[in-house]
Amino acid sequence: MTDKLLQGGPHADPPAVHPPWFSPEMPAREACVMPCILERRAAAHPNALLVEFQSGERWTAAQALLEVRQTADALRTLGVRAGDMVLAWLPNGPDLLRTWFGANYLGATVVPINTSYRGKLLQHVIAQSGATVMVAHAELAGRIAQIGPTRLRTLVVRGGPAPPPIGGLDVLGGGHLESSTIVAAAHAVERWDVMMVIHTSGTTGPSKGVLTTYLQQYTVGQACFGYLTGEDRLLVNLPLFHIGGATAIYGALASGASIALFDTFSTQTFWSDIRRTGATTISGLIGAMISFLLKNPPETDDADNPLRRVVLSPLTPQAVRLSTRYGFDYFSGFNMTELSVPLVTDLNSTAFGSCGRPRTGVECRIVDANDIELPPNAIGELIVRNDLPWTLNRGYHGMPEATAIAWRNGWFHTGDLMYRDADGNFFFVDRQKDAIRRRGENISSIEVEVEVDDHPAIAEVAAIAVPSPDGEDEVMVVVAVKPGMQLDPAEMIHFLAARMSHFMVPRYVRVLPALPKTPTNKIQKVELRREGVTADTWDRVAAGIHLKRERVGSNARNG
Repeated sequence: MTDKLLQGGPHADPPAVHPPWFSPEMPAREACVMPCILERRAAAHPNALLVEFQSGERWTAAQALLEVRQTADALRTLGVRAGDMVLAWLPNGPDLLRTWFGANYLGATVVPINTSYRGKLLQHVIAQSGATVMVAHAELAGRIAQIGPTRLRTLVVRGGPAPPPIGGLDVLGGGHLESSTIVAAAHAVERWDVMMVIHTSGTTGPSKGVLTTYLQQYTVGQACFGYLTGEDRLLVNLPLFHIGGATAIYGALASGASIALFDTFSTQTFWSDIRRTGATTISGLIGAMISFLLKNPPETDDADNPLRRVVLSPLTPQAVRLSTRYGFDYFSGFNMTELSVPLVTDLNSTAFGSCGRPRTGVECRIVDANDIELPPNAIGELIVRNDLPWTLNRGYHGMPEATAIAWRNGWFHTGDLMYRDADGNFFFVDRQKDAIRRRGENISSIEVEVEVDDHPAIAEVAAIAVPSPDGEDEVMVVVAVKPGMQLDPAEMIHFLAARMSHFMVPRYVRVLPALPKTPTNKIQKVELRREGVTADTWDRVAAGIHLKRERVGSNARNG
């Protein structure tokens, strides 16, 4: 396995180059597009382990390429062609990798869907993609019967029996994703082609599908995991429908490392998973994960583990304590689905709260509302542009106006408020947009409000973020009730749990006679955030109502 640092042990002096393993040069097509990476690894080391799954299934490099070529042939039989979108509604596991890589082998684009989606949000994502083919897990497929019409025509169900017939759909068993023949040659995808559409939080409207290129994913993977070698193993326990999970896969494959792919993060089994798989790095420790792991009872062998380096966020004293206790090095930074890690800290930095400095090949500015650059320590919006083309997103699928707004004046506008100090370190302040971040999930306040507003007793609603004791945010809704009606908060929570993802369901409910308004009749969320959790606020956790992510498939377990 690799040493603790390229140049020394844990907490050595930070490297002079920022980061030392990242190259700003345009990579060759053969080095960075997924089909070529798979073919190269199978040719060089056919019997080397490529990926180990939580179930115990293992693929060598040669077997992985065979699985991908057979799946590509099955998708081709279903009518998938280069340029098409293919929906993948699956938990982390072999079927998700087959679908992702098989679609890319044909020159198609994969659209992974959050396994918690249902209702309006699910319909929006399916409809926006324009896809006609979906591969879904059997435990999820039945939710499609509960949404309105889309262009979807073929549903392949894996991991169990197919659901009852769904009007207008050709529902097929899992065998239709298998083939005894192969696609012998990959479509000649290029670095600037769209590999994947990842849906990010709809903070000023519906969720947006980010068009991510092969080169963008490769760049993120190299920025975060470019130090990996063939001796390393990367444990991926973030979902692949998020940028963090997808680019960890990409970074490991491009760097020659092997992968241990798990369905979820588990506080209780995290360190035993690290030791069992021999993981030298992981897809990331974000938000509340750090707090949860610190609460594990200390053990005498805490530092006796193979973990060597971790990407973590945010950079806090708690993160440093975790690093010291378990003996790994760390770095932090800033990224979003649309970007390619523009900000990176030094290794083992103690500049708490910092997102780092612009990495090689990236320009970052803090600007006012007119895109005029601000002086140090002034708070403004972070905007970004890269030296290399196609290393940022290609826009939002089917949303040209949103794309134009984000890309105005030749810079990508993040919508996040930051400042930079005199040393060039950037610090995150707040989201300019109305997003809530809970346990690694970006939540649109608008999407929460749409579902709450459907409750028959609700006259008006505002969803806001309030601080969580474990870091990040909790979801709070402030509501006004229709005249002559009463609201039972517990009943409303059960109403919402059947309609929306578990992580979106509010923890706090506050009932007011009317919501505060501006002179133009807009709800004053600033005032509601200032008041926060008041004495009259109902807390579902205090009421004994706990919601957890639904575990899908044979890999399911509590965590």
